[in-house]
Formats: sequence, C-alpha cells, structure tokens
Amino acid sequence: MLHLRLIVPADRTDEVVRTVEQTVGTTHLAVVPGAARDPAGDLVLCDVAREAGDDLIAALRTMGIDETGSIAVENIDLSLSRRADRAEKNAPGEGADAVLWEQLTDATHEESTLSVTYIAFLSLATMIAACGVVLDNAILIVGAMAVGPEFGPLAGFCTALVRRAPKLAWRSFTALIVGFAVAMAVTVVFSLFMDATGLFTEAKLDADRPNTGFIYAPDWFSFVVAVLAGAAGMLSLTSSKSGALVGVAISVTTVPAAANAAVALSYGDLGQTWGSSEQLLLNLLGIVVAGTLTLLAQKFLWARQRERTARDSA
Repeated sequence: MLHLRLIVPADRTDEVVRTVEQTVGTTHLAVVPGAARDPAGDLVLCDVAREAGDDLIAALRTMGIDETGSIAVENIDLSLSRRADRAEKNAPGEGADAVLWEQLTDATHEESTLSVTYIAFLSLATMIAACGVVLDNAILIVGAMAVGPEFGPLAGFCTALVRRAPKLAWRSFTALIVGFAVAMAVTVVFSLFMDATGLFTEAKLDADRPNTGFIYAPDWFSFVVAVLAGAAGMLSLTSSKSGALVGVAISVTTVPAAANAAVALSYGDLGQTWGSSEQLLLNLLGIVVAGTLTLLAQKFLWARQRERTARDSA
C-alpha cells in the first residue's frame, strides 16, 4: 500500500476527493479543511494499492495539483485494516508488478546527479578495485563492486529512454562519463603513488591472475551477465526490492574494469588498458539494453493488464 498526502487548493478539494473515490484500490480517505499553510489549502490523505497508485498520481498531476499544491507518496510497511485488504484485492493486477513511473523517474533523477558524493564513492570504489586487481584478490573486487554507485545513472538513462526524457538522459550520461573519467584519473594518480611506495609493481599487474584476469579479457559471457544484471537491477528498482540491487552491483565488472584500465595506463600497458576499456563499455551497453527492454516490457504488460481489467469490469 501507498500513503498519499496531498495539499490541495480549497476550490479544488471536491474534485480531488471525487478522483480519489473513483479510483479503484483507494481507502482511508481523510480531508482536513484549511490545515495547510504553505501553500494554503486543504490536507487530503488517503491510502492506495500500489497497483492503482500510478493512475491516481497521473490523474492528480493532470489536474495540476503538483503545481498548485503538493503530492507526497510514502510506502506503507504495515497496514492492519480490512479496508486496505479489500482495496488491494479490488485493484487490478499485482502490486509487485506495478511500476510507479513518477517515483521511478524521481528516484533515478536523484541517483543520476553528478555530485561530489557520487564522484567520491566511484573514485573510492575504483581505488579499492585497483588494489584488488594488483593483488589478484577477488574479495576486494567484490567489495569495490558493492561500493560503486554507477547503477543509478544507468537506471536513469534507461528510464529516460522509455519515458522520452532528454534532460534525465543527458544528466545520467554526464554522470556516467564524467564520473568514470574522474575516478579513473584519480586511480591513475593513486597507482603512481602506490608504485612509488613499492606496494604496486608492474610485475604484479603482468603476473598470472587467475581470479581477476577476466577483467581485461571481455567475451560474450561478459555481455550476457551484464544483460541479466541489467534486467534484474531494473526489476529491483521498480518493485522496491533493494536487496536484489546489491546482487546486481557485484555481478558486473564496470568498476573493476575501470580500475584495471587505470592501473595499466599508469604503467603504459596499452593492451590491458584497451581490454579493460572494452570490458567496461560492454558491461555498460549490456545493462542499458537490458534495463530499457525490461522497462518497455513492464510498460506493455501493465497496459495489457489495464485493458483486461477494463473489459472485465465493463
């Protein structure tokens, strides 16, 4: 269930209440006249089944409530109510299959912002991965994958393609390109420092690395894994199952590939640099393709579900 908190201009309250009441899957409607001060208006509260939430939010935005007032949406972790149970039963489809497009766009917009924190996390992840490739340590590689925040911009780019949002697409693309460029540049400096202290050596990089050698040797398996991870990642975002996103983060070699390319570049090893760069681009492409197709499939299937429900209720 979702909880909606609306600030509505007093002259639009009746219209909003009718819209809420006519939406199948809503319950616990409450109106507090004159409660809002900034902006001034009435406070309207209601709960709605997740599978009906996107339609209701879209209707409210069409009415301009997001411009003249406010629309706030919260997830309800626990709701002990027969009315809530009935609302979820009456709503079409299953809540786990529903996509809240407004929520997804807002979430990916925030995750796709090129900020100091984003660059810091990506740089730290790349430096951890650099230690992992030099030491041939799979644990450090997995840790670096988990720290890396690059799936946010990738998800934002996929969402932008499906929703035809050029600003979000450009923001996400910029975060990816600039983020990885800065992270790799920082890692090159880090590698030179580690080499000067004797902790990194070219011999370690060129040695047989059974645990991490795959990072600079891309193949079809790399693309297949990236595609599977991209699909799983988008499903985890749209269904609010964040636990699955951790598994996605440690299944693709974006950050390790960037790290290996940076370390190899610091030693002038153009072969490993090129191979790692190919691995990075292959993973990014696989995730974007799979993520976009997953969203398109969800959009299509949910539209079919709505049509089926409309025919059954007619």
